[in-house]
Amino acid sequence: MSELNENVTDRPPITRNGIAIDDTFAEAFGMSASGVVITADSPKWARQSAVTMMGFGTSVIGCGAECGIDYEIAADATPDGRPGVRVLIFGFAPELVEEQLKNRVGQCVLTSPGSACFNGLDSSRRISLSAGPRFFGDGWQTARKIGDARYWRVPVMDGEFVIEDKAGVSTDAVGGGNILVIGKDRIGVLETCELAVAAISNVRDVITPFPGGIVRSGSKVGSKYGAPASTNDAFCPTLRGAVNSELQVDDKCVLEIVIDGLTAEAVGNAMRAGIKAVLDVGPQRGVTRMSAGNYGGSLGQHHYHLKDYLP
Repeated sequence: MSELNENVTDRPPITRNGIAIDDTFAEAFGMSASGVVITADSPKWARQSAVTMMGFGTSVIGCGAECGIDYEIAADATPDGRPGVRVLIFGFAPELVEEQLKNRVGQCVLTSPGSACFNGLDSSRRISLSAGPRFFGDGWQTARKIGDARYWRVPVMDGEFVIEDKAGVSTDAVGGGNILVIGKDRIGVLETCELAVAAISNVRDVITPFPGGIVRSGSKVGSKYGAPASTNDAFCPTLRGAVNSELQVDDKCVLEIVIDGLTAEAVGNAMRAGIKAVLDVGPQRGVTRMSAGNYGGSLGQHHYHLKDYLP
């Protein structure tokens, strides 16, 4: 979710390792989220199924859900003893997450060779995971209850697709934590963000939903064409002389890392990991500044002040 209206304060930035950190905050929103565990015959095919399910899952502004891989799971820690991947999916409400699961699991996991799909979030609140995919069995599907969980076996051409009936859902999730990385070299800023995303990937219960975890098209609310969001012109280098720009004369590139988490704490941990990575590797790659996107504090319930997450 990258619908940003940047608001940098007039207070002087903090400087660490030659990088200026704006005295501002990332404004994030309460969301609902679920998690699924996808397994397959090999780590390659578990990840392939997960990556396909994540497709077109960058922003709820236009995609219906924000999706990403949380972590890979060893075979001895999955329900069926095969290698797996945990995928998180975020939306504005549990019923919207449920609809996205129905479509994405049905089209992207059921279809993937050797796949199975299980609940990946421990929560007392449940939504349907099998609604839709099990009916592909056309009456040949069968159910079996093991302990407190029900599983469906759906005949497919390489054997059976196994899917758990329900998945946990949380309404305590947070979407839209973010870091803006600004610098004088576009490739250097990109490399820095890649390393920051890698650091964030070691934090559990979070995802960075945009391509490779990085978004070039941070946005502001509204558009003269009536769209819900449009280009964040204050941070576009090519518009520096035409708008009330937030950029300095040497700033050539701004890239954003957006973070969604199952809890507010998880997003904070990811912010801390990402900021540390930028400070560690950014100076030698032309990074000069960090900032964050917000709406002036008027919309999102969660405020992540950059200075609170400095190492």
